[in-house]
Amino acid sequence: MVPTSQCTTYAMPLLDRVVPRFEVDPSAPYPFCLDLWRAGDGIEFPASATLLTGDNGSGKSTLLETIAAALKLPALAQREVGDHPLMQATREAARRVKLVKRAPIRRGFFFRADDVTGFLQSQMRRAAELKALGDEYATRFTGEGRRRAEGMARGQAAALTDRYGENPFARSHGELFLALFDARITAPGLYLMDEPEAPLSPSNQITLLALIRRAIAQGSQFIIATHSPILMALPGAALLDFNRKPPAPIDWRDTEHVSITRAFLANPASFLRHLDEEDRDEPDA
Repeated sequence: MVPTSQCTTYAMPLLDRVVPRFEVDPSAPYPFCLDLWRAGDGIEFPASATLLTGDNGSGKSTLLETIAAALKLPALAQREVGDHPLMQATREAARRVKLVKRAPIRRGFFFRADDVTGFLQSQMRRAAELKALGDEYATRFTGEGRRRAEGMARGQAAALTDRYGENPFARSHGELFLALFDARITAPGLYLMDEPEAPLSPSNQITLLALIRRAIAQGSQFIIATHSPILMALPGAALLDFNRKPPAPIDWRDTEHVSITRAFLANPASFLRHLDEEDRDEPDA
């Protein structure tokens, strides 16, 4: 039985598992040396939402990038997965894994928090270019062909503005993220998110949970790498602990993030006192 945060029944997930078609070698280049690939039957996604937990460097982002590259999912980034310079290694891994699907995956995206600004800037540039193109068609050409071309350019520009707003950067960083998710999660698909909580306040993380639950109820699947105990509490979610080698299911209450957060909130002074002791033990420069 797979530990979950709470029991809620949703449709079966679209992606069942990722199975490596290579042997892990500690001396091999990244990412073929990582222990995350040691699961004999592959890494399974048994629920409509799977939350990847664990320390930095444990392989959570690597897995998301590999899936995104294997499926050629669009990226909410300035560069697509297929030509992003920092994803060359995971594109190599994508060619050497097998994706076991329960249904065709026709929609979705790959999201990484630090790429969002560049993505929205590129969309705003595209909208401005289309508006300028519409103006050019209106002034330089005549006839029915001109009207069609002008209408198409202006229509595409208006669609981008409607989706992302006239000036998305007028919002706070957290509001911008939520608006972006709301604009792009519009149909059942596979949505890969790498630390979406980065700019979100606790209340906005709960808003994101509500958005995800709504999308799951409509047939979507989410795989999310996160450090947030709030997101890990998503009802019905399966949790995979990447601190274990290979990653293994874990209960929400047993995750390191929840344990440390609970202990800190219960007695913050003890943590701060420990930091003071460490400072006193450091030698003078």
